[in-house]
Amino acid sequence: MIQYFAHPSAVIDDDCEIGEGTRIWHFSHIMSGCRIGRGCNIGQNVVISRQVILGDNVKVQNNVSIYTGVICEDDVFLGPSMVFTNVINPRSAIIRKDAYLKTVVRKGASIGANATIVCGNEIGNYAMIGAGAVITRQVPAYALFYGNPARQKGWVSEYGHKLLFDEDGIAECPESKEKYRLFDNIVEKIE
Repeated sequence: MIQYFAHPSAVIDDDCEIGEGTRIWHFSHIMSGCRIGRGCNIGQNVVISRQVILGDNVKVQNNVSIYTGVICEDDVFLGPSMVFTNVINPRSAIIRKDAYLKTVVRKGASIGANATIVCGNEIGNYAMIGAGAVITRQVPAYALFYGNPARQKGWVSEYGHKLLFDEDGIAECPESKEKYRLFDNIVEKIE
C-alpha cells in the first residue's frame, strides 16, 4: 500500500523505498535502489539516483540532482538548484562508476541555493552552507561556510542563527535561547 504522494508526472522506478507522508512533485525521477525516509518533500524536477539515502524530514527544493554516493541524514535542507558531484575527475569517454565518492550530509544541515558540494566531503550536523558556495573540504558541525571556494565564516545554532561567543567560549541562540560552547575549534550544544 502506497503511503506517500507522487504527482502524476513523477517517475518512480521499481525497488525504491519511500517513507510514509513523503511528497514527490512534478517531473521528478526517483531511481531504483534509493531510500527516502518519512515526511520528506521532493520538489519539482528532482532526480534521486540509485543507492541514494535520504533520512526523515529531508526537504529537497526544485532542480536538485542527488547522485549515487550521497547520504543525507534526518532534517536536511537542500536549496534550489544546489549540486552534488560524485566523481572527482569526470570524462565523458571514461566510465568511472566504480570511482563514485561518498558524500554525507549530517542531521539538520542546510545547503543554500546553487551551492556545489564536491564529492568525498562531509557536511557536519547543523552546518549551514551559503547560497552559491563551493564546498571543497570537510565542514564541521555547526559551521557556517560560504564563498567560492567556501571558507568558514562563523558558527550557527540549530535554529540557523549566527553564534557570537563570549570570552568564555559560550554563546546563546537568540531564538531558542539554547547555549553552545566553543572549545578547541569544536562547537557543542550545552544540555
